Amino acid sequence: MSAFNRVPSLMARAGTASVLTLAAVGSTITVPGLSADASAATMATKALRIAASKKGAPYQWGGTGPRRFDCSGLTLYSFKKAGKRLPRTAAQQYNKTRHVSARHRRAGDLVFFHMGSSIYHVGIYAGHGKIWHAPKTGDVVKLERIWSRSVWYGRVR
Repeated sequence: MSAFNRVPSLMARAGTASVLTLAAVGSTITVPGLSADASAATMATKALRIAASKKGAPYQWGGTGPRRFDCSGLTLYSFKKAGKRLPRTAAQQYNKTRHVSARHRRAGDLVFFHMGSSIYHVGIYAGHGKIWHAPKTGDVVKLERIWSRSVWYGRVR
C-alpha cells in the first residue's frame, strides 16, 4: 500500500481532535491521486467546523441559520457554507447521500436517526461516537454522544 492510500485511514485514526485542530487553524491536506476523496473530505471537514462554530445557537423549528437552526437546517447551512447544497429535510438529505456503514463512517458524514423507515433527526458525525446537532425546542446546537443504535450514515458527495 502506498503512502498516498494510507492517508485517509491515518486521518480517521487520528480522530476528531486532529480534524478539529486542522479546522481551527484553517489547514487542509492535499494528496495527489485522491482528488475525489480528498475534495469530499475537505468539504466534510469544513462543514464539521462550521457546525461546531454554531455551538450554543438556539434551536428553532424550520431554522436554517445563521443564528437559529433545526436539525436539518444545521446540516443544510453547514454544507452550504462548505460549498455543497443539500435538500431541506433530513429524509431528503438521506436520499442525496452515499450510504455508508457504521464501520466506514468518517467525521463529517451525516448521521440519520430513524424509526423503522422514517427518518426523524440528522446531525454531523464528529468522531468518537459523537455528533454536532440541533436537538429540540428549548435546546441549543451542541456536541453530543449518539444515543441510539437506530442510525444510518450518509456521505455528502
